[in-house]
Amino acid sequence: MVGLAAFQTTLAQVPNVTQPPPAIAFDAWREVVRTDEAVEYAVSFPSALTSRFEVNNTVPLRVLVPADAKGPVPVVLIMHYWGATDLRAEISLATDMARKGVASAILTLPYHLGRTPPGVRSGQLAIEPDPARLSFTMAQSVLDARRALDFLATRPEFRSDQIGLAGTSLGAIVAVLTFAVEPRITHAAFLLGGADIANVLWTSSRVVPQREILRRRGFTESRLRKELEAVEPLRYLPARRTGSTFVIGAKYDTVVPPESTDRLIQNLPNVKTLLIDTGHYGGIFVQRRLLREIGNFFTTEFSGQPFVPPKRVYAPTVRLGVKYDVPSGLDVGGSIDLLRFDRRGDGFASLFLSPRGPQIFVGRKLTQGLSFGASVGLNRSGVGLFWSSVL
Repeated sequence: MVGLAAFQTTLAQVPNVTQPPPAIAFDAWREVVRTDEAVEYAVSFPSALTSRFEVNNTVPLRVLVPADAKGPVPVVLIMHYWGATDLRAEISLATDMARKGVASAILTLPYHLGRTPPGVRSGQLAIEPDPARLSFTMAQSVLDARRALDFLATRPEFRSDQIGLAGTSLGAIVAVLTFAVEPRITHAAFLLGGADIANVLWTSSRVVPQREILRRRGFTESRLRKELEAVEPLRYLPARRTGSTFVIGAKYDTVVPPESTDRLIQNLPNVKTLLIDTGHYGGIFVQRRLLREIGNFFTTEFSGQPFVPPKRVYAPTVRLGVKYDVPSGLDVGGSIDLLRFDRRGDGFASLFLSPRGPQIFVGRKLTQGLSFGASVGLNRSGVGLFWSSVL
């Protein structure tokens, strides 16, 4: 391994993500797997920032090159979701693109997988209730991505004029910031991501414990937004006028709220969109289709043709929750939406399944997650409330 060539910084001094990481000499990659679709290589390099955990300061990169590549091919840098314990989805996307002549490089984000310190879960330290640490980790993620592109630029297997970027959830948020500051990226796809990091943290259902700690420390959303300004994608996106982009969002997402996805869409150049009728996790029901569309976006755009996303990808709207009605009382179960009566889905009819048997619930949203309506079953009916979370 080359000597550690990282620049030191303090948490009080958030690195400038618009400044490229210092140039280093990279080790050669090594072949690890060869299939009919792709040849996979592995390489690692020192992170551009030195964190407080040594294991987090080395960045693994997995690179898949089409097995039948005859010359330089386009390449896509892929970033995974928060808390990832494997890279199966990313490998699936990379393998699909390899079949179509596009290479991929899969980056491990800070504090995930092999970069996880002993005694904590993968990703646990990636989002801490401390704006200084959040900013540092986001900056480290972006500079690691830019250094990964530096490595890819050393390889004659890849085209320097056709570089893509893709990310899911947290990986999509990191990818948005990377796209905003990295001019070498020509195409980017964001799955279940957004902009306005402070809004995500202040409204997301996934970071409730972290948000409560921030509140106890006297933070408000506006104060948090100011503290995270150095790593906020919306600060840099307006200057990004070139490139083609693709956003897949979930209409009922409570992890990355739809307003955050909307703000991202409004600030991207040449953007194509696809919205699915699920929450953040419901995309798992159509994961293969969504990954295939991302692959189609890159292969189509790299070929010089404009990508046209499907008008709709059917994904079931699945809810888990608690229903209380008069006279039946409390009922716990899950439901699948059958109808929606308006564009936002505030009014809906859902097949509710519980140990007491099936019912049809027809209601309208009162507040986030809480609806009022009537339920009708084979042997009972009532009027009441349905608290639910959309997967």
